[in-house]
Amino acid sequence: MASLRPTALPREVRRAFAAGARRLRGDWAEDEWGYDPEFARLVQPGLDVLYDRWWRVDVAGVEHVPAAGRALVVANHAGVLPWDAAMMATAIRRHTGRAPRFLVLDWAFELPWASAAIRAFGGVPADPHNARRLLEQDHVVMVFPEGAKGVGKPWSQRYRLERFGRGGFVELALRTQAPMIPCGVVGSEEIYPKLGELPLLARLFRAPYIPITPTFPWLGPLGLVPLPSKWRIAFASPVAPPGPPAAAADRALVLEHADAIRERIQATVHENLIQRAGAFV
Repeated sequence: MASLRPTALPREVRRAFAAGARRLRGDWAEDEWGYDPEFARLVQPGLDVLYDRWWRVDVAGVEHVPAAGRALVVANHAGVLPWDAAMMATAIRRHTGRAPRFLVLDWAFELPWASAAIRAFGGVPADPHNARRLLEQDHVVMVFPEGAKGVGKPWSQRYRLERFGRGGFVELALRTQAPMIPCGVVGSEEIYPKLGELPLLARLFRAPYIPITPTFPWLGPLGLVPLPSKWRIAFASPVAPPGPPAAAADRALVLEHADAIRERIQATVHENLIQRAGAFV
């Protein structure tokens, strides 16, 4: 029997082995935010399977995301872990070739099995200073103004957007003069349907909450596998900042436009729900 020589392996497998060996030696490159382009390339095939096969994502309007320059993508949020950000990022990568960054709640970076991967793929701790610097560096930045309230909605409140807080994303758009791109995501609410909570476990992991779902904790680790819901992601046309940078101090203006963006995303979500044939078909 002929021995399996390294040269007989598929090219992508050889690249993966080589990349893994380099990482074990501590030899990899990342930017100041922890983004690792090699890691992103390695995990993208797995995300492509989720995008194309598991969640069968339909996307519309991704051409509104610019191929160059800064932009602030504002979306609804659900799903416990930032799978919605990963699927939005996959759509943007495919269309523009860009590596978008997304703001993530601090507690996610305390999860030892997820924090390094989130950061290496483009996740950044959710902080206005971080978001402003990213936009000033002309990145595409994805924000989720619902925050923990969004990912913690019970099943009975699915696809009903929470309030967008104090409208910090509008203030951010004004200060950086970045266009805002509303985005509605349908499908993420069904991947971990929240039926209840486990407060003791949440305190252990210092998380906003740990959900009880139809599969977790009943199936143990298998209950962490997200359900294969049908996804639709729609990027709306850009909204220009409603004034010069100095207008960021106008609280009434900021809140008015934050509400307007929220209503636009809510309308987009409702449209996607109507167009989707069913949650799992």
